[in-house]
Amino acid sequence: MGTSHATRAALAITVIGGVLAPVSPAFAADPPQVDLRADVNRDGRVDMTGTTDTAGEDGWTLQRGAVFLPNIDDDTKRCATTGPGGKPLPDVRLAACNDAADTVVNGSDDAADLARVRSVPMAGLPATATGQLTVVAGAKNTRVFVKRAGGWAWVTAKTRLSAAELRAGVEFGVEGTDVIRDSALWGGRTVIRLTVNAGGKSTSDDITLRVAPLLTHHHLQNAQQLLVTRVKGKDDYARRQQAFVNGLAADVKSAGIDKPLQTLTKYGDIWAQDFVEPGYVNMTGPGGRPQVMRVMLRSAQADRAAGRELFEKLRGNGVGVVQVSGVRDSEEWTLNSMGNLETIPPYTHGGRSFPAGRIIMGERKDNGSKPARAMRTLLKSQGLQDPLLLDTSWLHVGHVDEFVQFLPADTPRGWRLGIADPELGLKLLREAQSAGHGRTRMFSVPGNKDMPAPKETIDQALASKWLVADNTMAAKRIAANLEVLKRETGVTDAEVVWVPALFTRGTDNGEQGDSMPRLTRMGAGNAPDVVREFGQQKELARQGDRGAAADAVMTSAYVPGAVNGILLGRNRYLAPRQWGPVIGGEDIFTSAVTAAYTRAGLKVSYLDDWHTYHLGMGEVHCGTNTLRDASAAWWKP
Repeated sequence: MGTSHATRAALAITVIGGVLAPVSPAFAADPPQVDLRADVNRDGRVDMTGTTDTAGEDGWTLQRGAVFLPNIDDDTKRCATTGPGGKPLPDVRLAACNDAADTVVNGSDDAADLARVRSVPMAGLPATATGQLTVVAGAKNTRVFVKRAGGWAWVTAKTRLSAAELRAGVEFGVEGTDVIRDSALWGGRTVIRLTVNAGGKSTSDDITLRVAPLLTHHHLQNAQQLLVTRVKGKDDYARRQQAFVNGLAADVKSAGIDKPLQTLTKYGDIWAQDFVEPGYVNMTGPGGRPQVMRVMLRSAQADRAAGRELFEKLRGNGVGVVQVSGVRDSEEWTLNSMGNLETIPPYTHGGRSFPAGRIIMGERKDNGSKPARAMRTLLKSQGLQDPLLLDTSWLHVGHVDEFVQFLPADTPRGWRLGIADPELGLKLLREAQSAGHGRTRMFSVPGNKDMPAPKETIDQALASKWLVADNTMAAKRIAANLEVLKRETGVTDAEVVWVPALFTRGTDNGEQGDSMPRLTRMGAGNAPDVVREFGQQKELARQGDRGAAADAVMTSAYVPGAVNGILLGRNRYLAPRQWGPVIGGEDIFTSAVTAAYTRAGLKVSYLDDWHTYHLGMGEVHCGTNTLRDASAAWWKP
């Protein structure tokens, strides 16, 4: 039982709807005892007779305290996506609808999303006794229901509990109306008070809850389903992209993932990694089972139409969508893509613990550009995955998924780093050249009349004005980022998997890269507008070059970036097909990449993304997204 308020003052004060209102005076004589309880120890039940849920009920820590969910899914699919005449609703109206947007409980599935709070039965109350429940902290973001014979009823300032209800014990359901957006405005804490008046005497009890944090997935959580865009049409690009989707489905099935691909088709934005970050919230439900809600976090790119399909197709039972507002025009568009958000698996180091993992994002230290402040504020405000910024100034697209990944490991830490290694890539070419294979074509990918095969040889690549310089620069930038990761996490050199890679600035002045026509990952990505515009693009389309120095060198993958793949299982990895030089019947990059991941305990398969994603400055990972297991208790180490 929490603190009684019966003897604190001659006049008790209750907050109702933000208005101070006097209640019945308290008396010196012992008032009736009120005991409000919640699942403080997070075992899935409210202990009504013992003490397992009483200690610490007035406070909240990571290890102990009642949790409730932001009820932002749409269990009965009642939310409209179009208005009169089928006109699409504006984004703000799409985001405004969810189960917490009304004052009713929308069926049994919606009821399951409510955190239970109960009052201990109060025997012997007179028939004239009444009770009132109020939210004294966090009221703007919290809604409470009371369970009665006719079902769940919204608790308002006018709601009164009868003596019969109080004698039997009352069950309440608590929901959050939103996720935490800015902890400076609301940190997720809610305090609920039950006040009982009987015979001219008043007593009350408080219980404290916190809304579950919105968390992003890490690679120690098993993949359960993959998401990908399927481009419509019958032209060459559409056929290639559809073949990519079919190949992905086969690899997913082979990895033991039973759920079919979740395909998006409406907007044609092939960069499925970029317009959404799958996340989740959870609490312990009845019987100790996790009560999980997926939350699709839309990228902070208001003009990226593909994010609308998250509301139109994915939002539903157990799936909510969150979008941020207040993104400034001055904030670089490409850094707000979700390929620029990855999550370090759980770790403890230097006195800091991240039991749910920690977010990494890229920033451009060369010009001061960072991901949108509104998004960074939301992520940091959850209180568990404080974003760590890495320097991606040297990359055209600027995303962390282009050079770093996290892989499961049978070690005390439980994971290791996968790092792109340009020096190893250069070494492969130099060794091939030294062995007399300099005239071998750099790329083994076949061409066609619309997209000729690249013609450069190993000799020509190494003689290029830029290749060696660009990859030497990339290696230094990667090493600097690795030092940040080592300092922050405690990871050691022995826990790094070095994966061969090569980068290129892809100039349009006839130097190396000219024979590799590019799509672009920089813009919004509608297939008819961007994906099919083969030919050298202005690399920093849209806002990508805002504030960049005139002599800034920014690169993208020359050989398909192997680290930019998908972890399908603890021992299964899907990489982009390398299409490197073939010597003695073997692709030397494929052999080296396979060897690197094999040493890390992973079986590697390859998927061709050359024409569909690689030429657009992305890879397999950039064109897909992964829904992972969200059942783990985020408060446990």
